[in-house]
Amino acid sequence: MAAVQVLPVATPPVPASYKSPSVPSSSRISAPHPSGHRTLLPVGPAYLNHLRLSLHHAHSFSSLDKHLAAERERLAALHGDDVAAEDDLGVGDEKETDELLNLDPKEWKKQDHYAVLGLSHLRYKATADQIKIAHRKKVLKHHPDKKAGTNKDISNSLYLAGINQNTNDDAFFKCIQKAHEVLTNSEKRRQFDSVDPLFLELEEDIPSLTEFKAKNLDFFKTLGPVFELYSRFSNRQPVPGLGHIDSTKAEVEGFYDFWYNFDSWRSFEWLDKEVNEGSDSRDDKRYTEKKNKSERARRKKEDNVKLRGLVDMALGLDPRIKRIKQQEKEAREAKKKGVTPGAPAKKTKQQEEEEKKKAEEEAKKREEEEKVVRAEAKKAKAAAANAAKKARRQARAAEETA
Repeated sequence: MAAVQVLPVATPPVPASYKSPSVPSSSRISAPHPSGHRTLLPVGPAYLNHLRLSLHHAHSFSSLDKHLAAERERLAALHGDDVAAEDDLGVGDEKETDELLNLDPKEWKKQDHYAVLGLSHLRYKATADQIKIAHRKKVLKHHPDKKAGTNKDISNSLYLAGINQNTNDDAFFKCIQKAHEVLTNSEKRRQFDSVDPLFLELEEDIPSLTEFKAKNLDFFKTLGPVFELYSRFSNRQPVPGLGHIDSTKAEVEGFYDFWYNFDSWRSFEWLDKEVNEGSDSRDDKRYTEKKNKSERARRKKEDNVKLRGLVDMALGLDPRIKRIKQQEKEAREAKKKGVTPGAPAKKTKQQEEEEKKKAEEEAKKREEEEKVVRAEAKKAKAAAANAAKKARRQARAAEETA
């Protein structure tokens, strides 16, 4: 870059005979400032760069450019993580297994759409914005056009040089697009959530009554998460939790009343059998639809029976039920004996006689004390009268002497 040269040029003074031209009425030029001049203030990023250039970089533009580039990189590194975390919304970056990358897009109904988009940790709790961000991340990473120039050649053949030989790139990208299509459609997503692969695995791990008793499992730690797992399917929200050992009778009854009348939106359309491709037979379509309808009803009935059995098992194992029944039994027995629950026990005849005798003795003692007090008061009154009489006698004697 050429060096900057400073030329010593001096502006000549204005001649004394110079007069400023008058501005015509039709001119668009603004009128002069009342003080006769305007003050320009050196401000703004251009002025700051000028100061940096002159004070710190000796008028070297290349040095200033390097400084500004380094500052931009420093600020980007400082705030890059914050911006990424803010835009990411907790989606993160899940590790992709070989099994996931080798999925067959034709078997899209069997794939885990949440795992394909990297939302295994969120699943049914993932919001629309999180699904959008996860889809964008996967597209940027697995788009066939983007990956074509980045894949390493598998073969050393000169004829295959520069050609993308990863034949499953397009397949997995189709899986990504299908997962995005399903999870952004509210009806399809609800159907998929009804048969969520992870939920089905957890459902298989629910212990039976025999296992529960044999392993001596903790009631609240074992069944609390199970009811929370099923609560996602409730049309009525919020769903009451299992509670704790000190839950009141009203809370326990409210919990079992809710689950015995559980209103579930879970459906099984996702498992419907597809109509054979290329079949134009109306009878085949009607038969398939009829069979799918009957299968959905059967699965729905089985799901209701399974949930009802779970609630029955919980009711039979609940340690609070025994406590509540014991309290009700004590209340009934107390009512039968004519004693109000929580009132003091009825006294025996001997206790009543002792209390009566004690009361008589206390009354007699109080009467004697009152007699003593009255006698002392009478003595004090008589002494006062005698003193007053003596004082009067002395006063009369003094008058007579005078």
